[in-house]
Amino acid sequence: MDESQIVDVWTLFKEYMDKKNLDVAAERFVDLLADYGVDDHTLTQVLGSDNTLDNAINYFLDIDAENYEEDDPWDDED
Repeated sequence: MDESQIVDVWTLFKEYMDKKNLDVAAERFVDLLADYGVDDHTLTQVLGSDNTLDNAINYFLDIDAENYEEDDPWDDED
């Protein structure tokens, strides 16, 4: 499954879901994609398409967007 297909499927079903369950549904969707062999690179390519899906992908990949720059190992400040 490529990036556009992932976004299309999520967008289609998101419209019919209860807003209270979107976060959990997005996490389960990302888990399902991983179970079916979608790699991490493809998931990162999806980022930016939908906030709820972005949060689920970041959680799955263990990415903390707010602290990403702070944890830069190449930052050699004196």
